[in-house]
Amino acid sequence: MRISIWSCVATCLLSGFTGRLAAQPPDLIVHHGKFATVNNMFSIVEAMAVRGDRIQAVGTNGDILKLSGPATKLIDLRGQTVIPGLCDSHVHATGAALYEYDHPIPEMDTVADVLKYIGSRAEALPDGDWIVVRQVFITRLRDQRYPTRRELDSVSPKNPVMFSTGPDCVCNSLALELNGIDRDFKITDGKAGQIEKDPVTGELTGILRSASRLIKTKSHEKTATLEDRMQRLKQLFTDYNSVGLTSIADRSAGDDAVKAYSQLKERGELSCRVFLSYSVNGSGSRKDVETGIQKAADHPLHKYDNRLWLRGIKVFLDGGMLTGSAYMRQPWGKSEIYSITDPEYRGLRFIPQEELVHMARFALQRELQFTAHSVGDAAVHALIEAYAEINKDFPVRPCRPCITHCNFMSLEAIEQMQHLGIVADLQPAWLWLDGATLRKQFGDERLAYFQPYKTLDEHGVIVGGGSDHMQRIGSLRSVNPYNPFLGMWITLARLPRRTDQPLHPEQALSRELALRLYTINNAFLTFEEKEKGSLEAGKLADFVVLKTDLLTCPVDEVRNIAVDETYVGGQRVYKAE
Repeated sequence: MRISIWSCVATCLLSGFTGRLAAQPPDLIVHHGKFATVNNMFSIVEAMAVRGDRIQAVGTNGDILKLSGPATKLIDLRGQTVIPGLCDSHVHATGAALYEYDHPIPEMDTVADVLKYIGSRAEALPDGDWIVVRQVFITRLRDQRYPTRRELDSVSPKNPVMFSTGPDCVCNSLALELNGIDRDFKITDGKAGQIEKDPVTGELTGILRSASRLIKTKSHEKTATLEDRMQRLKQLFTDYNSVGLTSIADRSAGDDAVKAYSQLKERGELSCRVFLSYSVNGSGSRKDVETGIQKAADHPLHKYDNRLWLRGIKVFLDGGMLTGSAYMRQPWGKSEIYSITDPEYRGLRFIPQEELVHMARFALQRELQFTAHSVGDAAVHALIEAYAEINKDFPVRPCRPCITHCNFMSLEAIEQMQHLGIVADLQPAWLWLDGATLRKQFGDERLAYFQPYKTLDEHGVIVGGGSDHMQRIGSLRSVNPYNPFLGMWITLARLPRRTDQPLHPEQALSRELALRLYTINNAFLTFEEKEKGSLEAGKLADFVVLKTDLLTCPVDEVRNIAVDETYVGGQRVYKAE
C-alpha cells in the first residue's frame, strides 16, 4: 500500500522543513499562556513560536522569546489556555449551510411547535404549495409522537404537507390525495414499507413507514446558485471557527459539495481544513458503485492537500436509531415511541454482505478510506466482518478502515476493531439528545456498550468526536449541535438531557481524553496526525485561545466554554467581540 511510503516521505520532508524553520526568526510568538500541547505526554508549555503556517517551537517563555526577531509579532496571553485547533469528524456542511436559505426555520420542541410552524407557512404560501418539514425527529420532541393527519389538516387544509424524518413520514390529507394514496393503496415497487391505518376504522393515519419515497413533493423555495452556496458555506465556516473548529470531515460529499469546496479553496476562502468522504449509493449496482469509487480515486483532490483532501468513501449500511430502523442483533421490541408492532423486527439493512466486502475492498485498494453509516450493533458487526474478510488478502490497518456512528457496540466488536486497526467516528451529542429515549426503549443493560468511550480507549481503538451536523447555522441550535465543548462535556458527564441519571458513567472520559477526541484522534482518522492535532514543532499552526481553562474549570462549565481567538495556519480567523 502507498500509505506507508507517503508517511515515510512526509516524515523526511517534515524533518528538513523543521530545520529550515528553526534557522529563521518566527513571524509570531504567543507567550505567557497555558498551552495544552496534546502530544504523547500531554505536556503543558508556556509559549509557542510560529513561522509561516507552521509551529516553529514550543517551550518556556524565556526560550521561545529568545527566538524573536525585529519583525516578530508578540502576543501576551496573560495566562489564557491554548489548545490545538479542533476538528469535527462528521458534518454535512453544504446541506446544513443552505437549510434556512429560503426562510428562517424555528426550533421545534413539541408537536404544538410543529403545527405552529406549518400553520405559519400555510399563511405565507399560496394555496397548493407544498410544505415540507424534514429531520424534526419525533424521539426528540417532548410528545414523542408524530402529528396526526387531522392535526396537519387543521393547520394546513389547502397546502399539502409532509413531515419527514427520513424513510418515515406523516402527511396531511391533501398530500396523500395528490400522490394517489388512499385506504386501498398497495405498495408495488418491491421495496419495504407500510401505509399505516387506524386498526378500528381502517382510515389512513397519514403515517408512512419506510415509504416516504412514495410522496412526490414540489419545492417552491428559492434555488441557490453556486455562488450562493459558497457564501452560505463561508458563513457556516465562520461559525465553526467561533467554537474553535479549524478542520472538518464532510462524511457524505456529493459532486455539488466538492465543487463548492474547490471554488472556496481556489479563492483562498476556506477557513476550515476539509477532509472529504465521497458519497456513493451502496444500494446501487456493483458497476455503479465501482464507478463512483473510481471517480473519487481519479479526482485531482485525491492528491494530498492540507486544505482540501478527497480521501474517503461513504455508504449507508443501515437505518437510524431516531427512526427505529437501525439494524440490531436482537429485536427492537414492541414500541409505542417508534410504533413497532412486530416483536421480531430488527431494523433495516441496505447492503448484502458480499457486496459490502466488494465495495470496501475496491475502495481500500485505491487508497480511499472506506466508511459506512452503521448505527445498530448488527450493522457494526457486519462491517467489522467485511474488514476482517479483506484483511485475509492484505492488511487493512494502514488503510484505517472506519465505522461511522457505531452507537451500539459490544466488547467483541471492540476487540475485533483493536485487532484490525479499525477507527471510529462517533457523535457524543446523540447520547445527550437521545439517551433518555433509548433508555426507555432498551433499558440500561442493553445500553452497556452504547458509545463506550472508556472501553474503546482502553483497547486502543482510535475514536474521533463529531456532530453529524445536518441543518442550521448555529452551534447549539443546529441539528445536530456542533459545539465541540458540548461534545466534550457529554463524554465527561454522560448525562442525557431531561434526566438526572448518567448513562453508564463507567464509560466517561477524562478531560485529556475528551480533548484528544477532537484533536489528535481526529487527525489520525484523516491520516494527518503528523500534520496537525497537537501543538508540536513542524505541525500546522492551528490553535485556539480559550476564555476558560478547559482542564481545571468545574465540569459543568466545560459545555459553556467560549473561544477568544482561533488561528488556522498561523492566521487569525476568529476574534471574540
